[in-house]
Amino acid sequence: MSVELFLELGTEEIPAGFIPQALKDIEKLLCRELELVRITHGEIRTFATPRRLAISVADVATQQQRQELELTGPPARIAFDADGKPTKAAEGFARTNGVSVEELKTIVTDKGEYLFLSKVIEGGQSVEQLPEILPRVIGKIPFKKSMRWKDLDIRFVRPIHWIVATFDGEIVPFIFGDTQSGNKSRGHRFMAPGEFTVSGAADYIVNAEQHHVIPQAEKRRKLIEEQLAVLAKELGGKINPDEDLLNEVCYLVETPQALAGTIEERFLQLPPELLITSMREHQRYFTLIDDQGKLLPHFVTIANTLTKDPRVVVAGNERVLRARLSDAMFFWNEDQKSKLEDRLNALKKVIYQAKLGTSFEKVSRFTSLASELAETFAPKTLEMTKRAATLAKCDLETGMVYEFPELQGVMGREYALLEGEDSRVATAIYEHYLPVQAGGDLPSDDVGAFISLADKIDTICGCFSVGLIPTGTADPYALRRSAIGILAIVIDRGYAVSIPDLVSKSVHLLDAKLQRDAEEIINDVVKFIRLRFVNMLSAQDYPADVIDAVLSASFVEPVDALERIKALSTLKKGDDFEPLASAFKRVGNIIKDGLNAPVDKDLFCDDCEKILFERLLDVQVSVDGFNAKRDYVGSLEAIASLRQPVDAFFDGVMVMVDDEAVKNNRLALLTHIAGLFEGIADFRRIA
Repeated sequence: MSVELFLELGTEEIPAGFIPQALKDIEKLLCRELELVRITHGEIRTFATPRRLAISVADVATQQQRQELELTGPPARIAFDADGKPTKAAEGFARTNGVSVEELKTIVTDKGEYLFLSKVIEGGQSVEQLPEILPRVIGKIPFKKSMRWKDLDIRFVRPIHWIVATFDGEIVPFIFGDTQSGNKSRGHRFMAPGEFTVSGAADYIVNAEQHHVIPQAEKRRKLIEEQLAVLAKELGGKINPDEDLLNEVCYLVETPQALAGTIEERFLQLPPELLITSMREHQRYFTLIDDQGKLLPHFVTIANTLTKDPRVVVAGNERVLRARLSDAMFFWNEDQKSKLEDRLNALKKVIYQAKLGTSFEKVSRFTSLASELAETFAPKTLEMTKRAATLAKCDLETGMVYEFPELQGVMGREYALLEGEDSRVATAIYEHYLPVQAGGDLPSDDVGAFISLADKIDTICGCFSVGLIPTGTADPYALRRSAIGILAIVIDRGYAVSIPDLVSKSVHLLDAKLQRDAEEIINDVVKFIRLRFVNMLSAQDYPADVIDAVLSASFVEPVDALERIKALSTLKKGDDFEPLASAFKRVGNIIKDGLNAPVDKDLFCDDCEKILFERLLDVQVSVDGFNAKRDYVGSLEAIASLRQPVDAFFDGVMVMVDDEAVKNNRLALLTHIAGLFEGIADFRRIA
């Protein structure tokens, strides 16, 4: 027989960003606990609003599964003394497993005779396990931040006010903190704060909606989208797409109502990004655009109540927005009284990081790095790159960015354009912060790309040089994100950037700040970036063994490494790859470190040696040509043509013969074959 298990935690308002992960964690934790006590179950559904987290588990077995155990104990020679009496080892094994010594048997294994116990554990009632399981699950939910309240010895994201816990409609009794579980939930805080009875998910959904709570996040989201679309159409535009805001707002309300307000015309002279950012970050407003993408003088807010007079709510939102945008207008006008470049010296008084000096010093370092990149990859952009790098952080000293930190880069671009800077320079000031997240937009121009690379590598090397290295999930300076950004830009732009060289130059510029050995820092940073590269490629479904084989051979230029990974991945899909890989792995295993010596044709004893050597010379020419063009598919296909003569070689002769000269000559021949893969991949690592 199977029934439904239902759990709801009623709390004070939970931060919207915490909720999606909390639902995943509750599901994972509860599944694990049920599995440990052998309780089977069916489909799981989760529900959440700002004031509640809930989970429904269908088809939960009312009886634990029967368990048959076969346990091996201590060796018989230890379990019994010379007189055949049980020792403490035998007694302990019996006691641990809840049986008498007389019930133990012995079994003969390859290692000798051992005590053995065959035991059946009958399944108990599932409901008896739940009062222990549920509070344990609640206490294990790993929120980013949790809190204590009253004098309770528990922590949770927010104080808990009620707990619903039912199994087949009956209350599962337990206490968490000072809250006793029951079957009473509560409605919307303002519109229907009273209690209602819950027996399971079906009546929970119905009763919650009657109390102005929509517990299903997906239903609230769809309702918000529909309301946004209706208002946008009425206002002659469309909603400015913003998935992140939509996801956040969905967990800010229990019953959504979309309301439209107006932006005063005078504020529309401000940069669109400023208006959008201000409304999004501070008020959680959606903005509207026309068919050409131009911002319309309207916004939409999602209220958490069904208001009797929406005009009152809209007027309040417009008043708040007016005050904030008035501040923005003031800073906009004040900032334009000084040029960006005039703010550069002010960065000398801004501490970037206590051990790494000022923001001015950082700008000097990455300007030098960016200039070198420009000289190497796009010399015509050198002066633009220097100019953009010099101005890149100047907007940090503007009133607007001080008030709205999330607009750094955006305001630098806008002020640069107003001052008549080249549009590529202005764009680079903004784009040097890109990407802001994994998979995010990348710089669209070389100038922004060079500065972004330089800024990010300076940040990583600087932190590593003074011991600020990420540990576990702690990464306060977002170094992992910076490393991923570097790799994404290099690959996107196709730059033949040597990561070790770039890191070395950056560390050299930090010479006066170093608190560790320079070579040690360089090695650590290269390994750090390499690991990010492995993670990136794994997420793109490249085979793990191919990634390992290629990067073990060489990790210098990410673009080059990626081409080798693509080539080997393609080759691996072929039907004859497995015997091919086996042949070349055999070569690598035999030579180990190899024998770098000329091959003497006069020492060949068999035709298979001569044939292999002649084919090797031809293939070497082809591989050199393909490698020069970075055509690694061509290189690997050429190398693959050696498979048959390699197989014939191993079938025809023995490498490790007594004749030292012949043995070494054969090892040298195999070493030259293995050398064809040098810099491409280490076939010994192919699974």
